[in-house]
Amino acid sequence: MGSLAVKMQAFAAVSLLLLPLKINGESFNHMTETPGSDYPVAAIILAAGKSTRMRSKTPKMLHPICGIPMTAHVIRACREAGVSRVVLIVGHEAEKVKAGLGSNVEYALQTTQRGTGDAVRAAESLFTDWKGTILVLAGDIPLLPAAALKSLLDSQRNSKAAATMLTAILEDPSGYGRVLRSDTGQVVGIVEQKDATEAQRAIKEWNPSIYAFESSALWNSLAEVAPNNVQGEYYLTDVIGILNAKGRTVEAIPADSAKDVMGVNNRVEMAEVGGEMSRRILRELMLSGVTITDPARTYIEVDVEIGQDTVIEPDTFLYCGTKIGEDCRIGPMTRISNSALGDGVSVVSSQICDSVLENKVKVGPFANLRPKTHLCEGVKIGDFVETKNAVFGAGSQASHLSYIGDAEIGEGTNIGAGSITCNYDGYRKHKTHIGKNAFIGSNSILIAPITVGDGAFTAAGSVISKNVPPDALAISRTPIAIKEGWAKKYHELKKK
Repeated sequence: MGSLAVKMQAFAAVSLLLLPLKINGESFNHMTETPGSDYPVAAIILAAGKSTRMRSKTPKMLHPICGIPMTAHVIRACREAGVSRVVLIVGHEAEKVKAGLGSNVEYALQTTQRGTGDAVRAAESLFTDWKGTILVLAGDIPLLPAAALKSLLDSQRNSKAAATMLTAILEDPSGYGRVLRSDTGQVVGIVEQKDATEAQRAIKEWNPSIYAFESSALWNSLAEVAPNNVQGEYYLTDVIGILNAKGRTVEAIPADSAKDVMGVNNRVEMAEVGGEMSRRILRELMLSGVTITDPARTYIEVDVEIGQDTVIEPDTFLYCGTKIGEDCRIGPMTRISNSALGDGVSVVSSQICDSVLENKVKVGPFANLRPKTHLCEGVKIGDFVETKNAVFGAGSQASHLSYIGDAEIGEGTNIGAGSITCNYDGYRKHKTHIGKNAFIGSNSILIAPITVGDGAFTAAGSVISKNVPPDALAISRTPIAIKEGWAKKYHELKKK
């Protein structure tokens, strides 16, 4: 049994190390490797606002969309586009934001929220010697694809403009700044809706606040920005007008889709953005060879991998870090988080968390696999079975109504209905070891620490508190007493 335990625990440890842990929207890996480039690019992401329209105790930038904080999506897009430095501007609840977005980025503090221009200036001291391009973008545009940033950077590099901005067209751009152009189509400025005239508000080209700046052009222009607006704030958008007034070129390229640059200001918009991201995830999976029988009733987060010809049935939730092999059938009504499933696995109406399932495992319906469960090839876990920190050897099974915690189960062993391992004495957890090809009779209670040897049996209804040698039978039952006629007398008394 010892060699099986070592093998299974090693396999579980390696498998789980391959999974990026989801920690309830807290710190995690944002993809630290950056594609090499001879064209240095940094990004400044604005994440300092109070986000009052979210009406939440959680900073807006940490609200999860498809499994990770919305600003983490923006960070990932930057990294994938070749950005070598990412600086987040934080302010409101800065420490929470830092804790939630981790240490793989730099931070600059905006002590008082005085507008987007002031926010960007909070990072200026970090770029004293920076000669490359600086991306400036908001932290609440999680649908932004890396390809859009690459196009923006390519345009900036090829045109050698002072700034290049991404724009989009909306039939109703209410709430957004409008892009102002000259009669020749040259970008001459941006006006915020609160400061716009009626004619300017009729413009449908809007500014999603995604820019690529020549670094010196950015800092020199920011020094000239003044709070000459209704809000009394320092607007980053004023930089475009300042550059134009100096005769510097400002380019603008359209986003492929307005959805790509949708911002999140409240929970309604967050749901809309989350729905669009979910549709994109599902579409990519289906195009890769996964069958999703009802996409409208299936939820799959980022960083989920699914193999070819696997079928995902309705009302299934697959959370971050989950990896599923080929030819599996998952659902309906199933939740799997941060777990690795092999090929040919079947899971019906069950919950699995932080676990490893090897090939051809069957689970459910209504099973609950808690953390550190490891099911080897061909294991069956049936209805209303709960496991925790348990290793099941190949071909073993617990078909119904059992709790198996802190246990090692050998190959080919059968756990009868209603059996449990009593692993907790009120102070400490204890281990149960069951050997190969053992038979645990229905309603057996195994009081840990305990070992049941290879090929051993426990009789149904037994409470086992001593080790059972290999090939032995353990019985623990109170002698039955039958009192004939007792029930008849009882019923007669009830009639009186």
